[in-house]
Amino acid sequence: MNGAADMGGMHGFGPVEPEPNEPVFHADWEKKAFSLNMAIGVANIWTLDAFRFARESLPPPQYLNMSYYGLWVATLENMMLEYGLTTREEMKAGHAIAPVKKAAQPVTAAQVANMVRCGSPYNRPAPAPALFKVGDKVRARNMHPQSHTRLPRYARGHTGTIMRIVGCHVFPDSNAGKAGEDPHWLYTVRFDGREIWGEDSDPTLKVHIEAWEPYLEPI
Repeated sequence: MNGAADMGGMHGFGPVEPEPNEPVFHADWEKKAFSLNMAIGVANIWTLDAFRFARESLPPPQYLNMSYYGLWVATLENMMLEYGLTTREEMKAGHAIAPVKKAAQPVTAAQVANMVRCGSPYNRPAPAPALFKVGDKVRARNMHPQSHTRLPRYARGHTGTIMRIVGCHVFPDSNAGKAGEDPHWLYTVRFDGREIWGEDSDPTLKVHIEAWEPYLEPI
């Protein structure tokens, strides 16, 4: 979807200013937000893609005025309500009011630690041979779906070159909408900076994105 999260190449937001010696977390509540999301991942209550879609669906004024982990917390609250894990009354009280339902599977500290270190594998068996090979010229589709997509808006409609075949992976557009994993081939595509940003771009600039096969069309 074309939302506030898809900010690549947009004007008016100022430069990215790295924080010297930035800590992993700036406050204890950020640690808790991170831990809760890792535990949810182990419990497999919803998918990573569904979480991303819910996060990018936050209203732009809210999205643009919250910190990174603040967005995680807001999204977690919305999804817990959507999936029936809690109620607004319980959130306000800060504890369970109704009897707590037992989870389908237990979540252990060791599992959460492994999730932090390794994440979850998203590569899957290929349903068909890859359509493209390294060196092929492709065009990113000019698509504007209402649902989730990982194709950056700035790349749509532009031509690039296949640099690497990453493998066959879960397709986020499908997985975010509860329509199943629908695996597709994933590629690294290189775009010339002038192709994306125009003739005033740095002539040495190259932009690489990872794009699933349904995002691309042959030239």
